[in-house]
Amino acid sequence: MTETVPRPDPRKETFLPSFCTIPMVFAVVITAELLAIVLTLGAVSSLDSFLTELSLLSLYIQWIALSGGGALCLTRPWLKTMNHAWAGTLAWLLLLLVTLIVALGTSILPDSIVDQADTFEFVLKSLGISAIVSALTLHYLYLQFLWRQQVQAESEARFQALQSRIRPHFLFNSMNTIASLTRSDPELAEEVVQDLSDLFRASLSDAGRMSTLEDELELARGYLRIESLRMGNHLNIVWDLEPLPEEAHMPTLVLQPLLENAVNHGIEPASNPGTIRITGRYRQNRVNLSILNTLPPHGHGSRRKGNRMALANIEQRLQGFFGEQGSLSIGQVDGKHQVRVVFPYPWKIP
Repeated sequence: MTETVPRPDPRKETFLPSFCTIPMVFAVVITAELLAIVLTLGAVSSLDSFLTELSLLSLYIQWIALSGGGALCLTRPWLKTMNHAWAGTLAWLLLLLVTLIVALGTSILPDSIVDQADTFEFVLKSLGISAIVSALTLHYLYLQFLWRQQVQAESEARFQALQSRIRPHFLFNSMNTIASLTRSDPELAEEVVQDLSDLFRASLSDAGRMSTLEDELELARGYLRIESLRMGNHLNIVWDLEPLPEEAHMPTLVLQPLLENAVNHGIEPASNPGTIRITGRYRQNRVNLSILNTLPPHGHGSRRKGNRMALANIEQRLQGFFGEQGSLSIGQVDGKHQVRVVFPYPWKIP
């Protein structure tokens, strides 16, 4: 298995997002247009002139908004080196400077919408509105940053809880399997030891580290190899993976706990052999992983009830890492239990 990639130190992150990305540019344009509509509605005395006034004001505000976003995009590497207070203050002053330059440039243009006699008042009003809107926007971005940090902290706490949930009977069964193979098949016993070592290395890794899809798939294969040796023909495994971006980053220990749930609650309690089907697809810049397992018959006396800790853990860690674009869904397909993990790729690490 390859080395996991360390996550950036939260103390060195900035609350300012990257204004160079397409989603942020789109958000800036939409926000600026909404502001233009509100200001136009408050300024016009008749709705007959609304569209004319809106078109002029929209052009002016969009120039300020896009120029300000571009300035923050260029200066973000420099602002990232400062603490939040200084970064926020300098970003606010930078937006005011951009507003001043655009306002002065607008007032001196030929056929300007601003009379020369009203230039000072026009610039002053522009600076006042920009100061209020910029302050509110930066405050909102800071609150969003604090929320993400809280989600990440809760996610790491849940990961620590997941690390302590490795079932003792799984370890004992694995050791018994290794002991039985030591004499009959030493090479296979060595492979099982390696798989078990990889599993525990991932389980005991730092909660602040990330894995890759390649590592998670290899960890899943190792876990299933151990369980296949223990359960024999009682467990059937089907891999259905199309070409996937195995270099894609993702949280550690996502697939293995889901497979463990499938074994413990779907395959092991059943009297008949069961099947686990792992499907992987890559469509429209999204990785889609599905784990489908058979279930014991309804009313089966040994059918177990899970505590859903692993599922809640993984769901929160996916959302903490990918935001709303990472998801975990649970359902049933043709009487079988299905868990689906979806996350985007490529994904720029914050």
